[in-house]
Amino acid sequence: MDVVAWITAASLAAWVWLLLCQGFFWRTDLRLPPRAEPAAWPDVCVVVPARDEAAVLPDSLPSLLAQDYPGRAEIFLIDDGSTDGTGDVARALAERHGGLPLTVASPGEPPAGWTGKLWAVRHGIALARAREPEYLLLTDADIAHGRQSLRELVASAHAGGYDLVSQMARLRVASAWERLVVPAFVYFFAQLYPFRRIAVRGSRTAAAAGGCVLLRTEAAERARIPDAIRQAVIDDVSLARAVKGSGGHIWLGLADHVDSVRPYPRLADLWQMVSRSAYAQLRHNPVVLLGTVLGLALVYLVPPLALIAGAATGSAATAVLGGLAWAVMAGTYTPMLRYYGQPVWLAPLLAFTAFLYLLMTVDSAVQHYRGRGAAWKGRTYARPDAAPEQR
Repeated sequence: MDVVAWITAASLAAWVWLLLCQGFFWRTDLRLPPRAEPAAWPDVCVVVPARDEAAVLPDSLPSLLAQDYPGRAEIFLIDDGSTDGTGDVARALAERHGGLPLTVASPGEPPAGWTGKLWAVRHGIALARAREPEYLLLTDADIAHGRQSLRELVASAHAGGYDLVSQMARLRVASAWERLVVPAFVYFFAQLYPFRRIAVRGSRTAAAAGGCVLLRTEAAERARIPDAIRQAVIDDVSLARAVKGSGGHIWLGLADHVDSVRPYPRLADLWQMVSRSAYAQLRHNPVVLLGTVLGLALVYLVPPLALIAGAATGSAATAVLGGLAWAVMAGTYTPMLRYYGQPVWLAPLLAFTAFLYLLMTVDSAVQHYRGRGAAWKGRTYARPDAAPEQR
């Protein structure tokens, strides 16, 4: 075989390894673990950091207010310097819908060394501790919960002895770009952090989905949450690592009744979502960036290119190897497409979507070295130790 055929064989080998040896990341049947209702339902405080979320709150906050929870539960919405009336909208919704008690508070601008979201979370947890809850539910302002969501999370944590139970919210897939990019986002996340390994005690794999995290208060104190992760741009993964690293038992899976209502109608919106934290995921390391780019190219771009090149040049070995690798790629992506209710003919397009993610990752690094760093809702974090800047 020639060099191209050998490279294609390496790509196929990589896909066989991913299929069989990466925690079966491609399966989408991992839901909340078995549940057992406690004899006495523990107190829970819900902490919702919110910055300029007035547009999405009408579609999300009423679902929290309407939680069917047998114990005592209270919501703390922390208005993180919003300029769109987020706090007023939240108060009006609570007055209109009733339900769980709601407190709206503001922590002021974060000090140096803190990301805005985690500073808001810190303020919310501080308010919640006065109620002495057994659990904290950390959830984003764009997340809508089914009526039984809190009840099921607590019952699962109680039955399994978990210190952290997290669900990956089902993201919106309405626009053409969302259909192309969003399922792949969750697929890639699961590939990096295989969900089945996260719950294994002693494993090094730790991750959570920031939109829905039920956290035992005692575990939060033991892990010094959120102070220990105050600089984290990817706060959910950092939170899970801190909890697991302090001896906590954690779990992460996909959700059926926890949904993000935030729209990403344009490619530019999705691009910003990914690129703002992609290079932080690589720990701002150019060597890791280079390896990631080469790895993405080998695993996702080589198969379709090899099939086309092999067919064009008459190299049967290259074409067959490329076709097999592409088929395995598409096959592992199909369950995620079905989970999102998308047609399976989108599966072969994963190679193109991976190319977009490659470009987003490179752009994230470019923005970092230009001094812009991770940006979100008017705040820029140029370096891990930088103070937030207003734009």
